[in-house]
Amino acid sequence: MGTYKLILDDDFNDDFSLIAIHCSEEPFRIAYLLNQFAALRLHRRRVDLDFSKDGLDITFPLFDFEDEMKYTYYNLVANRCKSQVAKIASSGGLFGNMTHDETVTNYVIPEYKQVDYLLKIQSDFETVGLRSIVAKINDIKQVISAYELDAEKLKSKNNLIFD
Repeated sequence: MGTYKLILDDDFNDDFSLIAIHCSEEPFRIAYLLNQFAALRLHRRRVDLDFSKDGLDITFPLFDFEDEMKYTYYNLVANRCKSQVAKIASSGGLFGNMTHDETVTNYVIPEYKQVDYLLKIQSDFETVGLRSIVAKINDIKQVISAYELDAEKLKSKNNLIFD
C-alpha cells in the first residue's frame, strides 16, 4: 500500500502592512488620538477579537475603519490582554483549599511583547504612504514610538485575521 503525504500550504497570503505603537493610553484613547492626528475614523467593533487559550477566554479591543475613497482598510488592536485567573491550592490541612488570584498576560503577537498596539493596514494599491502615517503617529505626544513591522517574518500572523 502506498503512502500519502499531505502538504498544507500557508493559506494566509493576504498582503498587509503592520505598524507597532508603543503607548500607555487606554485603547479608546489611542483610537481617538489616531482619529484626530492621523486623519482616520476608527470606531470600535461590536464584537472584540476573541481567543480561547488554556480554558481561558481572552478578548482584545478591536477598532476598524474602511476608507472607501482609497480602498484601504485599517484595524487597530491592543496587543496585550491581562486576565485574572483563580488558582486553587490544596493545603491538605484542616481548613480545606486555599484560593488566590493570578494575573495572566496574553498577546496577539507574542514575538513583540513590548508593543502595546498594532495598526494593520490593508490596501488594494501597492503604496499606502506608511512613512507619512508613522510620522503622524510619532507626532502624537502620548505615543512613545511607532514603527513598521515586517509582517512576513511573524510566526503568529494568523492571529491578525479579524474577519
